[in-house]
Amino acid sequence: MFKKISVVLLCLGMPLTAMAGDSESLFGLSHDSQTLKLSVRRIGLDWSKTQVRNAAQYQDSPVSALNATSQDYIKGVFDTILEFTKNKFKWDNSLIMEYGKTTLKPYNAPATTDENADKILYSSDLSYSCWEFAGLKFGPTVRAAYETQFADSQDSPRQNIVRSSAGISLFDHDIIKSLYLTGIHEYDFTYAGDQNNKIGAEFGWRLEYAIRDGVKVSSDGYYREYFSYSGYVSTDLERDLSAVLRLDTNLWGHFTMGPYVQYRLAKARGADVYGSNLIVGISFNYITDFLF
Repeated sequence: MFKKISVVLLCLGMPLTAMAGDSESLFGLSHDSQTLKLSVRRIGLDWSKTQVRNAAQYQDSPVSALNATSQDYIKGVFDTILEFTKNKFKWDNSLIMEYGKTTLKPYNAPATTDENADKILYSSDLSYSCWEFAGLKFGPTVRAAYETQFADSQDSPRQNIVRSSAGISLFDHDIIKSLYLTGIHEYDFTYAGDQNNKIGAEFGWRLEYAIRDGVKVSSDGYYREYFSYSGYVSTDLERDLSAVLRLDTNLWGHFTMGPYVQYRLAKARGADVYGSNLIVGISFNYITDFLF
């Protein structure tokens, strides 16, 4: 356990050491060129629908498509990032919001609605390019983030987490937009009276590849593993994996459409098995950039 915590603390300290020598260029003491870009990575609507009629008359049918439960899934997504680049520094401020519901309509029971997605994440990342090769930048990175939700769930209050991390990253490549390994510290105050400090490690990615003009495949996600907790809360996660794969095809202007797959796998401290969530659907998006 001590070795794991030492590795995390080493990751937390590396970026500060590497960035100290060039701090004056970040704060305007250098006159080199700089860029400011607002990227609307995605303002979208994810939708899927299953409509089954006369299911009662086909309950004994071997064709499952005729006796299934009608269901609607819809999720709204807002994902933007403000990118500031100066010399070897890159400072990103991003806001991600998503909310989704699934409505089940059995033929012999009242309709029920469950939340499939509820997330608000603001993060601020500072990266420094120590080396650059083949269009790929490499260096230390530090990040601060706040994660919460729009509403309480049925069995628990809304999530409230302040997260800080530091480590190393690859970034600003045509394909590898971000690939990082960091140590993380979380202050979780979701449950009143059960505030918890956690230490762990995180590996994350954001990839984009243009198959051809107007068609792009992208993926983003993370894997977190926690090593230490200040207290015991049964719902705290030990491991957490989240991954999204999406294909965007340009319709007109900045509007796109395409299929997507979203997967979440996690294990809580008080559970003996992993919990998972798999969503497959169609995504309608608005994607563009603004240079200042």
